[in-house]
Amino acid sequence: MFSKLSVVVASVLITLAAAMPNGTPPPPVTPPTSNQCCSSVVPSSNAAASAVAALLGLDLTGVLVDVGLSCSPITVIGNNCGGTTVTCDAPEKEWGGLIAINCIPITL
Repeated sequence: MFSKLSVVVASVLITLAAAMPNGTPPPPVTPPTSNQCCSSVVPSSNAAASAVAALLGLDLTGVLVDVGLSCSPITVIGNNCGGTTVTCDAPEKEWGGLIAINCIPITL
């Protein structure tokens, strides 16, 4: 009986490990706090968003939010943003402005 239990436990652990690509969970979705100017804003399921995220080692599987691509922080009120003005979760030092998650449009 003990050997059957150990086989079942091992099978469950292997299945869980295989379900997480590269063993990394998706980034946490937190309330957006950073005003950004992004060249485009797309759904997280978009191929371009997935490709940029993969370059950074992020897995967006199951993350159902809008994603900003090629973003820079807005630091001055009235900044002339040639793209889409949004507020996002965008840690600059981790993602280098390539991607921002959970983007919400800023309406004035």
